[in-house]
Amino acid sequence: MINEKVIEVKDLVKKFGSFVANDNLTFDVYRGEIFGFLGANGAGKTTTLRILSGLSKPTSGDVRVAGFDIYRHAERVKRHIGYMCQKFSLYEDLTVAENIMLYGGIYGLPKKLIEGKTTELLESMDFTAYRKRIIGDLPLGMRQKLAFAVAILHDPDIVFLDEPTGGVDPITRRQFWEMIYKASADGITVFVTTHYMDEAEYCDRVSIMSEGRIVDIDSPAGLKDKYRCATVQDVFVKIARPSNNKTG
Repeated sequence: MINEKVIEVKDLVKKFGSFVANDNLTFDVYRGEIFGFLGANGAGKTTTLRILSGLSKPTSGDVRVAGFDIYRHAERVKRHIGYMCQKFSLYEDLTVAENIMLYGGIYGLPKKLIEGKTTELLESMDFTAYRKRIIGDLPLGMRQKLAFAVAILHDPDIVFLDEPTGGVDPITRRQFWEMIYKASADGITVFVTTHYMDEAEYCDRVSIMSEGRIVDIDSPAGLKDKYRCATVQDVFVKIARPSNNKTG
């Protein structure tokens, strides 16, 4: 992992009226790192992702993504990132190839380059036979893997993945993580939220959020050692849900 910061967050606050969704978040993420962002529903994960991807403005704090200030250069940030949201993000009434061509155009890639990348992508994923298949006719796991491949079609500095493996089978989840490892090896920073605690074990570092705050950040091994737990799930239960430990 290269020691180059691609995300810099200091004292980030996001409020919706009197509700504080992000409460003074401070953290850095490095080039090529797989950074896990964990927290229960309502902890503030998706709000943070929307800010980092230029889709929402912070209430206060300093945020730089891919070297750009999120307040002044949100549009530049968007050109340097990929984003795969919680819900399926491709157009289900278009074919596989049409989706790739469409998103390549949105990312501003030249037509000839998109055509070459389409062929390369389909071959690398063994999807060539599905080139003209309507997305909506494909199994969920295939659609999710394709959505990830499309999210990094333009070789972004960072890709944000919001619970990307929800609802897919264990084998597909493993295949999806192999794609994440390859992207990381290619220098793309992967910022991922997940409900699957076993997936947190695959990350280089993990941040655990609770009620809008970051409780701790460390490697999975570091967290398990620090809190004397066997798994990251045990750590999560211990520090993100302290009410569970009040009995006994």
